[in-house]
Amino acid sequence: MTDYDVLRVFCGPRGGYGNELGVVRDGSVLPEDGERQALAVKLGFGATVFVDDPECGAIDIRTPARHPAFAGHPCVGAAWLLDVPELTTDAGVMGARQDGEFCWVEARADWVSRHTLHQYASAAEVDGLAVPSMREGEPPRYAWAWEDEPGGRVRARAFARLDGDGDGDGDGGDGETGETREDEATGAAALLLTEHLGRALNITQGAGSQILTAPQPHGWTEIGGRVYLER
Repeated sequence: MTDYDVLRVFCGPRGGYGNELGVVRDGSVLPEDGERQALAVKLGFGATVFVDDPECGAIDIRTPARHPAFAGHPCVGAAWLLDVPELTTDAGVMGARQDGEFCWVEARADWVSRHTLHQYASAAEVDGLAVPSMREGEPPRYAWAWEDEPGGRVRARAFARLDGDGDGDGDGGDGETGETREDEATGAAALLLTEHLGRALNITQGAGSQILTAPQPHGWTEIGGRVYLER
């Protein structure tokens, strides 16, 4: 069996929640596209990262269904594990940094697929939402509300249909094709919401994950969170 680490990314303040991520530190052991995709399916994490060059942070991201150019929690998790100043992905080169308990990467909203952003009047409304029934090919839905608008605190939940296209972020879990499931922590949607609002955000998503964002010059956005090594 190929050696890999398991991280949890975008964890809450006490270390819980977040999304699991598999990381194969030596990507050369599985050089072929089909081999990598097969392992991503076998492991069943929302995403698996293959490290092709640990010195320059070159990574290859896979989900059980897709080969995304960029994904939020895989990039934050890989940046934390490799402790490098930048990552190289199929989407482009992004800056990375450690800041106390948080790890940050720079990304662009145009690297991710479209989501439907739906604002609600209160965090309680978002909490009360049932997992919706979604049509095949429908973009992921991101339900959000202000918890503290002056302070930039947001309550959010994300829903996507498992129809083979994924949610554009690699943040989904396993499940039966055609069903709708809730994402615990969706970096792609956080990027899009930050671009839409034009301000830094502190997002509590799902059962208790935390995602931080901060707009940067020239169309870049920093996205950050806590990362823990599970095994």
